[in-house]
Amino acid sequence: MKKALLVIDVQNVYFTGPMTVTYPQGSLNNILEAMDQAQASGIAVVIIQHESSTMAAFRKGSTEWELHPDIASRKRDILIEKTYPGSFTGTKLESWLKESGISSLIICGYMTQMCCDTTARQAMHLGFSVDFLSDATGTLPITNKAGSISAEELHRAILITQAMRFSNVIKTREWIESINLR
Repeated sequence: MKKALLVIDVQNVYFTGPMTVTYPQGSLNNILEAMDQAQASGIAVVIIQHESSTMAAFRKGSTEWELHPDIASRKRDILIEKTYPGSFTGTKLESWLKESGISSLIICGYMTQMCCDTTARQAMHLGFSVDFLSDATGTLPITNKAGSISAEELHRAILITQAMRFSNVIKTREWIESINLR
């Protein structure tokens, strides 16, 4: 079974200003460790980058839109640009995965409850098996007209929901150990 690590939206916007990821601590280090291990194990690395003409923080070409330097400097197999939360919507991701013979995906990146969750659900619906790296995804506290939730509560709620039906929720270290056993 061929695998691909999807590194979703690890862009500068999530490291400075009002959209800074706060939970879990160390998520970027876990993402980088997952990328390095995937590369060393022959697992394809897919970088996904969000763009939006209506949200200044995701405007193509802006500093906030750019990939985090540690992500940009690592080797990847393909860069997919997207304009919706789901990485499959309006992109060539599905066709590239199928052409590459990939049937299993590993999800990491930002935001747990938005782009990571949506992509994992889409992947399962398309027939891919999915590992969701619980400590290599991250979020921030949210307040809107529906209410407020801490980053930790939001992250945990999404992981619980993912584990119900959509993906195998696993820590980065456990995932690395599982591929090293094969």
